[in-house]
Amino acid sequence: MAEAMTTPKNSKAQVLAMTISFLLALPLAAILLVHPSLMLDANGHYNHSLLMLVMIGISGGFIHGVGFIPRFWLWKWLFSPYVAWPLMFLGYYIWLGN
Repeated sequence: MAEAMTTPKNSKAQVLAMTISFLLALPLAAILLVHPSLMLDANGHYNHSLLMLVMIGISGGFIHGVGFIPRFWLWKWLFSPYVAWPLMFLGYYIWLGN
């Protein structure tokens, strides 16, 4: 029980990575919630497959950004910055590339 109540000590590099994850996820989430039409493609349609990946990246950015560490290996991998950051960069490419 005491193990669940303690928080691990994070190094400065981990804190920096967590901050980057959170700051990358925040604008993308705001755009998708407030003005989703900014994510339309050149034909005026949504690419639902790519947006689903971007939303997984945003979820991973928030999960890593707040310091939550999943226990199950699949969630730990899926919501890691190694997966979340490229997916969020894809979101920025869709948003700013149009």
